[in-house]
Amino acid sequence: MAAAAKRVAAVAPPGYAGKGYAALAVKFGERQRSPHYLLVKEHQVREGAGTAHPARRTLFVLNVPPYCSQGSLISLFGRCGQVQAVHLGDKPELGEKKEKTPSKFFTPKAVPGFQVAYVVFRKPSGVQAAKALSQEGPLLISTESHPVKTGISKWIANYAASVVDPEELKAEVDDYMQAYDKKIAEEEAKAAEKEGVPDAEGWVKVTRKGRKPGLPRTEAANLRVLEKEKQKRARKELLNFYAWQHRETKREHIAQLRKKFEEDKQRIALMRAQRKFRPY
Repeated sequence: MAAAAKRVAAVAPPGYAGKGYAALAVKFGERQRSPHYLLVKEHQVREGAGTAHPARRTLFVLNVPPYCSQGSLISLFGRCGQVQAVHLGDKPELGEKKEKTPSKFFTPKAVPGFQVAYVVFRKPSGVQAAKALSQEGPLLISTESHPVKTGISKWIANYAASVVDPEELKAEVDDYMQAYDKKIAEEEAKAAEKEGVPDAEGWVKVTRKGRKPGLPRTEAANLRVLEKEKQKRARKELLNFYAWQHRETKREHIAQLRKKFEEDKQRIALMRAQRKFRPY
């Protein structure tokens, strides 16, 4: 029993207690003997900063084990209050981070090993309630109502999640492209408003434009541009092919010149050997 207590005490680093962290004991399941410790504290951020981790409502969690997913953390801290979002990462994020729209298909790669987490509650009282969980006994990550899948069941779930519905994927891509086109149009409109207007130092930005910069390309114009690019690539490949032929011809011509040069050297040497001295 003493050895087990010593092993449990070694898992929870005592140095973090002085840094504002609270050690929250958790277990994967009922059969696990020694608990694992999550180190939690309130996430500090500047007031009014545009970030996905708002002040007073975000719980920063260290030492998150690999089997803890976003759903597991939502189930674990859901007893403290309504959880708005959970963000997992391999290391603490430096600086501000803008909140990104979640995607069902384009998700970041899972981080192997231990992770850090940011748990965002709807109300600030959730953070204080989560810190108070350190006074309770070990909490279970995998329960009957929210089981954590392992082994073959986890592989089957991952495979089922990897099968993409083409219609849903097309709808999400279309929504993304519409938002992107809207953003580009707004940026171009802002640039057009600033064009010709001197800045604080009196300088005017000059840009190069085409004949009709304000008219967007039609589908027929795009097809003509693609056709021209295709012809240009074909012409370049043809020129490269002829260049290869020219190189081969030059190489053969140089080989013939070298052969003729060697034959001339031998003929001259033979003529010199047959020359005789005739003074009269």
